[in-house]
Amino acid sequence: MAANNAPVYLVDASSDPVLLKIRGRASFMNSQLVRDFLQRSIQTGKRRFAVDFGECTGMDSTFLGVLAGTALELRKSVPAGSFVFCRLGPRNLELIRNLGLHRLATVDAGPAPEGSDAAARALEGPQQGEIESARLCLRAHEDLVQADAANESKFQDVITFLKSRVDEG
Repeated sequence: MAANNAPVYLVDASSDPVLLKIRGRASFMNSQLVRDFLQRSIQTGKRRFAVDFGECTGMDSTFLGVLAGTALELRKSVPAGSFVFCRLGPRNLELIRNLGLHRLATVDAGPAPEGSDAAARALEGPQQGEIESARLCLRAHEDLVQADAANESKFQDVITFLKSRVDEG
């Protein structure tokens, strides 16, 4: 993990599947980097992704919503794409299952796909503003509801709040 305790996302866009390795806590504060990376990868024709949670110390619903939205998009793409979630610890596996993401991805308890940390690079980018952050959080939570209708009752208040925040501009 970085010296300032900020999470680090290591990515290897040239591997197949594309590898995303999480070090630290994945949250709304750093989910835009992941979303942008996944979108760029899809735009360049990548359809297979593996997320290595072996060093992930925790996740929030926004980060999980970013994964859900991307998984839903991959299912609709031609050819269809796929996600594999690797090396999930008990707590992160529980989060994935509670939100229904295990139905959108393959959950693999074994080792992550082969990839070299030497080939991986850390995602970097500018911090997003408050409204951009609210938009990302709103979309992520709407994607969680689309992924599993049972999530609507869990996130209806959050979605209502975020919609009003985005509308206020």
